[in-house]
Amino acid sequence: MYSYMTSPATSYPRSKIKVLLLENISDAAVRQLGAGGYTEVRRMGGAMTDSELAEAIKGVHILGIRSKTQVTDSVIESADKLLAIGAFCIGTNQIALTSATQKGIAVFNAPYSNTRSVAELIIGLCVILIRRIADKNAAAHRGEWLKEAKGSYELRGKTLGIVGYGNIGSQVSIMAEAMGMQVLYYDIANKLPHGNAKQVRDLKDLLKRSHIVTLHVPSDKSTKDLLDASLIKIMRRGAFLINHSRGDVVDLDALNGALCSSKLGGAAIDVFPEEPETNTAPFDCVLRNLPNVILTPHIGGSTEEAQASIGHDVTDKLVKYLELGTTEGSLTVPPVNLPPQAGTHRILHIHKNVPGVLGSINSRLSKNGINIVGQYLNTNPDIGYVILDVDQKISKEALALLKDVRGTVKARMVY
Repeated sequence: MYSYMTSPATSYPRSKIKVLLLENISDAAVRQLGAGGYTEVRRMGGAMTDSELAEAIKGVHILGIRSKTQVTDSVIESADKLLAIGAFCIGTNQIALTSATQKGIAVFNAPYSNTRSVAELIIGLCVILIRRIADKNAAAHRGEWLKEAKGSYELRGKTLGIVGYGNIGSQVSIMAEAMGMQVLYYDIANKLPHGNAKQVRDLKDLLKRSHIVTLHVPSDKSTKDLLDASLIKIMRRGAFLINHSRGDVVDLDALNGALCSSKLGGAAIDVFPEEPETNTAPFDCVLRNLPNVILTPHIGGSTEEAQASIGHDVTDKLVKYLELGTTEGSLTVPPVNLPPQAGTHRILHIHKNVPGVLGSINSRLSKNGINIVGQYLNTNPDIGYVILDVDQKISKEALALLKDVRGTVKARMVY
């Protein structure tokens, strides 16, 4: 964890850095910010509409969100002082990353922090589905006693098909093998298998062979309706489907048909194409009230441990960026990490990635007798990012010179 005690004093008082946190972000993040002297924190329980956020973002330096808040192009255009966005979740498809990149706004997320929580739940759902626990539980609540073994099976010896062998998929693979399952996985990239898992080259092959299929893929053009009617039809009769990835990767109408016809034996769905904005808003889905179907409200990573871990992870990245300029883990600003230099001031410069900018920076400083003690540059296709440690006596003059460089997007003094 980042240590506030060893960080240099920032040029801009921490108590004046305005932080807006939405969607009940973990107390761990709030406590961590407070411990570091960031006391101007506004915290809200839910998401905001586009127009509400466009107004609220004015004057805000740091924005923290989860998966519901949509940070659109118009919101970013309204962000007059925004330095960074913290996505306290795995995905960032709710953020207009191109606009954030062009405005030099660093975006950080927590790609690994809830991996264990999701993986554990997937294994639990495998047991619940294959034993038909949902049906027996519902019957018991109705006052019925369904004590029978028919249609209930062990996981041991069954085949689990994992679609998407990333952080979560690979963890599910390890845990499934510990339960005695055989694991197949499909991924568009070659991935090193864990244990005895085997990669298959054809998704259709995985669907045909798997007793349970679990999806762990991102949401993009290639995965929209990834499991449509034609692929669901290929699945083995009586198989089970789990989707805790993204709501648009399964055709729910097709899944409904397969469940109603007993083609599939059950499903567990945690994500949906359209989800309620708040806990009080109504929820509807074509899969409601079907037997052996478990519907949950996007809670795959919602454990106390995961949310605390996400809170610490994202907050660490945000504070390192504020106090040192470190952008490792950013999805928009190129990754740069330069250790502090004693007796210097640090200046950050984000610019359009066009030829000659670094030369212009160095020549301007050189012509004005400003000594560069340390420097690090990195670029992506859109922008370049350089950290400069310059002589402490003349740093304000250096900052003014850098702000005037052609192509400058943002320039600020850190300390």
